[in-house]
Amino acid sequence: MDLLKETRVVASQEQVSCDLGGEAAILNLKNGIYYGLDPVGARVWNLIQQPRTLAELREILVAEYDVDAARVESDIRHLLRQLLDNELVEIPA
Repeated sequence: MDLLKETRVVASQEQVSCDLGGEAAILNLKNGIYYGLDPVGARVWNLIQQPRTLAELREILVAEYDVDAARVESDIRHLLRQLLDNELVEIPA
């Protein structure tokens, strides 16, 4: 699936997560596998506890970090694809 700038994503209901000193640990309740996110990934994870578009995520991170918008969009896309592949996020209807 291609993630468009207007694609909304939200954390799956089939997971639990916690903050580990600025990083995140996520347990997929379907398969029992733990996943870890670095501080920037954890920030994205925190933001997608409510549905957000790729464009919204990009704008928030560009405002919070000194980062190129194209680079951060590429990184967010990559992270969201991994989260989708592992069923940790959903695309609401």
